[in-house]
Amino acid sequence: MLLFIIAGFSDAVDGFLAKYFGWTSQLGGILDPLADKLLLVGIILTLGWRGDLPAWLVFLVILRDVVIVIGAVSYHYLVERFKATPLLISKINTLTQLTLVLAVIFAKGVMPLPAGLLTLLMYLTALTTLLSGIAYVWEWGQRTLRKGRKINVE
Repeated sequence: MLLFIIAGFSDAVDGFLAKYFGWTSQLGGILDPLADKLLLVGIILTLGWRGDLPAWLVFLVILRDVVIVIGAVSYHYLVERFKATPLLISKINTLTQLTLVLAVIFAKGVMPLPAGLLTLLMYLTALTTLLSGIAYVWEWGQRTLRKGRKINVE
């Protein structure tokens, strides 16, 4: 839990410094959220492997991320350059995933939490994960239709 808190704190400091001093780049704009996502997915995979999260939830989280990556790469190469703009539901999903991960780690390492709370967080995470994945597919589909381009897959 301490390592997770340190990682979160260092990411917050990094984000603050980047915005305050204008220390940003296009590469950093891609790598920073990618690193955040890899950390979160790594923890979710670990908690699933340990049996602290159900396999169906781990699968759903990974599936959503795979769909998003495939969609982003496809859009970038088949339609136009992809600009990463997170949707509100995606930010809510990240918050629910972080809350769930922290709650599970807290419950396992510090003190037990009510089982009903963890179950509620799991289902809330599943719901926002589904809604976020659907929203991205819808958003990219609408953008593609607005561009009016036919996608030629050879």
